[in-house]
Amino acid sequence: MSLYAKLQQRAADNKPIRIGLIGAGKFGSMYLAQIPRTPGVHLVGIADLNPAGAHVNLNRVGWKSASRQATSIDHAIKTGSTHVGDDWKALVSHPAIDIIVECTGNPLAAVDHIEAAFANGKHVVNVTVEADAFCGPLLARKAAQAGVIYSLAFGDQPALICDLVDWARTCGFPVVAAGRGHKWLPHFCESTPETVWGNYGLTPEQAERGGLNPKMFNSFLDGSKPSIESTAVANATGLSVPSNGLLYPPASVEDIPYVTRPISEGGVLERKGMVEVISSLEANGRKIPYDIRMGVWVTVEAETDYIKNCFEEYNAHTDPSGRYFTLYKRWHLIGLEVGMSVASVALRGEATGVATCWNADVVATAKRDLKPGDMLDGEGGYTVWGKLLPAAASVALHGSGGLPLGLAHQVKVIRPVAKGQSLCWADVDIDMSTRAYKTRRAMEAEFSRKAE
Repeated sequence: MSLYAKLQQRAADNKPIRIGLIGAGKFGSMYLAQIPRTPGVHLVGIADLNPAGAHVNLNRVGWKSASRQATSIDHAIKTGSTHVGDDWKALVSHPAIDIIVECTGNPLAAVDHIEAAFANGKHVVNVTVEADAFCGPLLARKAAQAGVIYSLAFGDQPALICDLVDWARTCGFPVVAAGRGHKWLPHFCESTPETVWGNYGLTPEQAERGGLNPKMFNSFLDGSKPSIESTAVANATGLSVPSNGLLYPPASVEDIPYVTRPISEGGVLERKGMVEVISSLEANGRKIPYDIRMGVWVTVEAETDYIKNCFEEYNAHTDPSGRYFTLYKRWHLIGLEVGMSVASVALRGEATGVATCWNADVVATAKRDLKPGDMLDGEGGYTVWGKLLPAAASVALHGSGGLPLGLAHQVKVIRPVAKGQSLCWADVDIDMSTRAYKTRRAMEAEFSRKAE
């Protein structure tokens, strides 16, 4: 039975999936837009630091005022309406809620929300992939210990990539490479919120008119988000990562099977079975026609002449050898697709991507020379960007271990760090009392011996 049929049956039986949403920003709003159009689900409550802002977004996506006036979570359950407030603890602890969708975008807060949800027997769909990047393997282990499901969010590129990898392996294909697209030139790693709009082709005035967040957009441009998402994919699929960061080979959709081959065969890969990101720009800045900038892809290999011949017979677009074939989706719809994760978790008991190992890490790397007293401002800011590294390399970095990008928020630098150098724990004075810090250090202790 399909997920949609199962949702319809839940609606017919008056047993909807009961959801709690933490964070009603852009991503959350996109999911909110789809909920009234999906049978068998009931958004019981929304917790947001700014409930008034949540109501503004609900208006924006077309929610009727009467549908979100519940005075409490209990009232929402009784009436089928939605409660909007700022108490996330009440949301994660309510016994009637099945799934928490963590959508704050704040990695430190997300760890608090996720672990509290596990403690209260709630499944979690985690949109805040920044948190998964620095402690996802341990979150997955904690979920299993609690008897609940922890899942990446469909619509975001990591879950879509995981889906393609699963398709390939289920069909019997070895995965040569998998990843997403991105608009990339090497100097973008130096971009700041002040320079981001020019690289996006927007004026500051246009960005302000659209209410666009420069720090958030810059986290994509400067390579932090591609590294974060590639980390999530590597840890979920077991694929390995480049030894010194993503390469961003430029390629059209049709050229992906050419470049995502081992170096020995004319491609860019150190070895088969890796994550990578494809650039939509040539080295000279020229836009590549028919790019994969907003999409995801997987490259597989025909291991026998028979399978190779099948590729040829059915006009599959391959590399010149005929052995490497790339399947892709050119677009992802972000929060509009989160319902797939909610349904999969609730109705099939399956995550749409979840960490199974610790293969990869994202390390905070200096955008400029940093001096003692400087304050780090996290992904998309003025001070650091995120570099993808093998987990083993991160653990061994500078003798004390790499500083995860997700924890590089309002952290004081205590030693000089040169531009382009990745930071380690010994370079900063960090608050050790947060749950996020403790979870990360616990993961290092549990997983570092197995990191590859």
